[in-house]
Amino acid sequence: MNRRWRWVAGLAVAALVFLTALDLYQHYRVPMSAVAGLALARGLGLALVWLRPRAAIVVSLLVSAITAGLTVPDPPSEPWPWGTTAAFGTAFVLAIAGARGLSRRELVAWWVATQAVGAGALALAPDRGSWGSLLVMAGLSAVAVVVADLLRSRNETRRRLAEQEVISKEERAERARLQERARIARELHDVVAHHLSVVVVRADSAPHRLPDLQDDVRAEFVEIADAARASLTEMRRVLQLLRDHEPPTHELGPQPGLEQLPELVATTRRAGADVRLDEGVPSGLDPAVELAAYRIVQEALSNAVRHAPKSVVQVTVRRDDHALKLTVRNGPGQSAGQPGSGQGLVGMRERVALLDGSVSNGPTPEGGYLVEAVIPVEEVASGDPGARG
Repeated sequence: MNRRWRWVAGLAVAALVFLTALDLYQHYRVPMSAVAGLALARGLGLALVWLRPRAAIVVSLLVSAITAGLTVPDPPSEPWPWGTTAAFGTAFVLAIAGARGLSRRELVAWWVATQAVGAGALALAPDRGSWGSLLVMAGLSAVAVVVADLLRSRNETRRRLAEQEVISKEERAERARLQERARIARELHDVVAHHLSVVVVRADSAPHRLPDLQDDVRAEFVEIADAARASLTEMRRVLQLLRDHEPPTHELGPQPGLEQLPELVATTRRAGADVRLDEGVPSGLDPAVELAAYRIVQEALSNAVRHAPKSVVQVTVRRDDHALKLTVRNGPGQSAGQPGSGQGLVGMRERVALLDGSVSNGPTPEGGYLVEAVIPVEEVASGDPGARG
């Protein structure tokens, strides 16, 4: 309940207390010591309904029964056992209780209980009132029950609309995310994949278009075409992941791991780089860890070849009891390297962060560059951890 409604509720309670005391004093014979107590008890029922609706109805009916037992109408034409303030006070409590969440069945049950209180009081003291006054209270409380049910239905509808609005916002956000993924996939397919396909076609056709090529040059073109095909395969996997609305439930293909590091190093050497891989590369780790390690080494080698194309690159992969440690160190470059966007290093950090690891990079005192990553590991997926050259 917001601040404005708190003020309204407070004023309503104060008004009900004052009017109840005035009504009892002017129209009923009742001990003066009981007037203030009955008036405050009547206000308590209305005040309590905002926090404890069922308890408030019980309090209101008890106060009505006690008031009927202590009062005698003066003159006899005054309504009894339901005085004016008792009738309207109880009706307000019923209406507010319904708006606070009581079901239709509960409201009907409390309406019956209200009529039972009036009928019981009149049966015990028939000389104080008439059955006609009970009909008035029955009609007034019935109106309160109907209003209460309407208020409850309105509040329930508002709540459901609010929930639906939240769901709609989430659905719009998800739809926007999927549309963005589809847009990225289109860009990758239309731009990157297209150019890679052109590289494959030109590399494959070069020996036929240029018949005077030497054998080592022909072999180089074959390797370029194979590397471009492998890149296209990786690109297709990425495109499928971007376009799938749900995570794939099957493997899209074997993902590279530490077993493919020697092949990666050999491919980089054939490109003209002096890459050296230390002996003792571990195996049998979690596939996610191995894939992240492979991608980190791949990106570090790519950066080293791009920025220091003539330098020696040293790759070390070691595992201890708790972590896999990667080190890629290159010396100073002998010629100007190509500028980069820095996205590769961001990708490294994101991959390692997903596995609760850490990565650091920066220049060395000798003028080279060093990339170090630490990835926590658990028990091997299968077999015993091994090492190979």
